[in-house]
Amino acid sequence: MRCEVDTAMILPLTPHSPPSHTKMSRRKNRLPEPAVGDIESLSHEGRSVLHVNGKTVFVDNALPGETVRFRYLRRRSKRDEAEAVEILTPSPRRVTPFCAHFQDCGGCSLQHMDPAYQIEHKQRVLLEQLHHIGGIEPREVLPPLTGPLQGYRHKARLGARYVFRKEKVLVGFRERRGSFIADIDHCGVLHPSVAGLFPALKTLLGELSIYDRIPQIEVAAGEGATVLVLRHLAPLAPADKEKLRAFETQHGIRFWLQPGGPGSAAPLQPEENGLYYRFADEGITLSFHPLDFTQVNFAMNRAMLKRILELLQPAAEDTVLDLFCGLGNFSLPLARHVAGVTGVEGDAALLQRARANAERNNINNARFLQADLYSEDLPGGFPGTNYDKVLLDPPRAGALVILQRLDLSAVKKLVYVSCNPATLARDAGMLAREKGMMLIAAGIMDMFPHTSHVESIALFERQ
Repeated sequence: MRCEVDTAMILPLTPHSPPSHTKMSRRKNRLPEPAVGDIESLSHEGRSVLHVNGKTVFVDNALPGETVRFRYLRRRSKRDEAEAVEILTPSPRRVTPFCAHFQDCGGCSLQHMDPAYQIEHKQRVLLEQLHHIGGIEPREVLPPLTGPLQGYRHKARLGARYVFRKEKVLVGFRERRGSFIADIDHCGVLHPSVAGLFPALKTLLGELSIYDRIPQIEVAAGEGATVLVLRHLAPLAPADKEKLRAFETQHGIRFWLQPGGPGSAAPLQPEENGLYYRFADEGITLSFHPLDFTQVNFAMNRAMLKRILELLQPAAEDTVLDLFCGLGNFSLPLARHVAGVTGVEGDAALLQRARANAERNNINNARFLQADLYSEDLPGGFPGTNYDKVLLDPPRAGALVILQRLDLSAVKKLVYVSCNPATLARDAGMLAREKGMMLIAAGIMDMFPHTSHVESIALFERQ
């Protein structure tokens, strides 16, 4: 259903303050005066596109079919960058952003777009990448997986900075342009335990003795607890720790302190970590540490597992290989359905968590191996073993190196979960041309609503 548009609320838009380097560029190379143009299309990154005298202009805060007044922000040799400052003819797919900080904060970029239109756009990006990069098309386009539109982020990295000019601490995501931190008081996409904590956090950090030595706060919200990891570049005084403990009590969160690298992170107060999430249908609870990689959207993670089970169709006699297995997010639920699972992961800490989670859930048919899946030096055992089915969920770089090395001749089904449609498309083309695997189905999963991030899933079967 298309949303009704309240044009009184979107005309005109409040323009961003241009970053300092843009002001310098104006002095060196004057920007054109604001202009009026018709938006033609969306880029894969969700930026609107128009052309001026044949030159591409990317326009923020606009949608295809709209006539907008826009101002230039940067000029480059092949393309210019601009933002809409007034919507003269709004699209019926435009909605009013729910966040008061949308114009400045870089955490979300598509809140002005009807959520249904966001899904259509992301599905189109996936199919275009498969076609243009992989030279391949799925037999079936899977219906998109969607979930909550607000309060979905259980993991986030926030910047913190004391701004001497303003004499205050800022906490938030980066601004849309540049490296400055957006001054926000609330975040509608963060987990509710943290969404409204920004004013209190800014006050707290400003009262610490090292108020100007805390650059980052890592957020990790589980189903039973929320942890904030403070990265600090100088030691905390005893009085600082007392303030943190009082904050914990008042707001129901827990602090971890990180004076160095990730391995230095430890709880402020010695106690059990308390971070976990569940796959209730599988009777599995997975514990994690606040700096572990986990899916940021728990609701979508559960929906994603259901789709994986539908596509992979695990049977009691199957052996399954799970590459980039992390802390057992998919390996352990799959182990409930098959003869055995081999999970492979490069991060030793995540593998330790996977083994502990297997023991905690009384799963004894899952083994976990450590290997850098981007390296030519792989441990013996798993590359040459005949697996019935394969699951992989690689980082943005994709999985070309390991897929090229694997003997997939006995593999009946392969499910590929991707956070980058471009590398999925590249790998899909290779699987079809070199490994005899046919792309049966593909579709998107909206892990990050209101952003241009495209999470997708693809099913391959032997031809």
